[in-house]
Amino acid sequence: MTKRVRKAVLPVAGLGTRVLPGAKTTPKNMLNIFDRPILSYIVDEARAAGIEHFVFIVGRGQGAIEDYFDANPELETTLQTKGKTDILAEVLAELPKPGEMSFIRQMAPLGLGHAVWCARDVIGDEPFAVMLPDMLMAAPRAALAQAVDAYDKVGGNIVVVEPAPEGEAHKYGIVALDGREGRLNRMTGMVEKPPPGTEPSNLFISGRYILQPDIFDRLERQERGAGGEIQLTDAMARLMADQPFHALEYEGVTYDCGDKIGLLRANVAFALARPDMGEAARAAILALL
Repeated sequence: MTKRVRKAVLPVAGLGTRVLPGAKTTPKNMLNIFDRPILSYIVDEARAAGIEHFVFIVGRGQGAIEDYFDANPELETTLQTKGKTDILAEVLAELPKPGEMSFIRQMAPLGLGHAVWCARDVIGDEPFAVMLPDMLMAAPRAALAQAVDAYDKVGGNIVVVEPAPEGEAHKYGIVALDGREGRLNRMTGMVEKPPPGTEPSNLFISGRYILQPDIFDRLERQERGAGGEIQLTDAMARLMADQPFHALEYEGVTYDCGDKIGLLRANVAFALARPDMGEAARAAILALL
């Protein structure tokens, strides 16, 4: 019987160079999508998948992340006094339960693999999710919940994937599959930015993983790879020699919020999808065209 996935690692220590100058003083994952920061949506997605403990891997100058998920008595009292109970309810809904969140300082930008490795003591001997907060996923069922469903079915390690844009698979980390039938298939390898025409599939790794704790041992001994950083994909490739990996082609749409145009697309898409403000958002957008 597989252990339940209860914890998620959220590496948020990046500098956000692709969305500067906006990310100069505001952590990139705290940039707004319509009326809420990106991380608010990511946490909602995780909770919908049954996640009970969030491990944020942070860097210098990112205290705003911890502050956002903390109580603000002055603000709450003001909203209560002014009768703005609807807004107060939204603010309070964001607060975690006591002990639900941990914040770990990465200290140095040594790559995604190093960020995940920093969470080893909090994760312990459990399977866990990794969520890249840059990648915001709109889906009829939360993307991570789809991954947990797949994990409950086959166990091992799950990598969420999706089709790359036509002719652009060489720009991404691409998975190799042992056959392709349906949305869940066993992986045989991963290739980072393969030369055009050599891609083993058109499915790229899109920012959600479920990994076994054995990955920490591989990360401990992982040499630096591309960009002089400790790469998670390198350690995953080594773990694949000993454990099964499956790729899940999830149902949904991904927005890369680490990119300026991706951030704009996410703002438009999530505004239009709001049942309370979608029509007003549509009218405002059409007025500009």
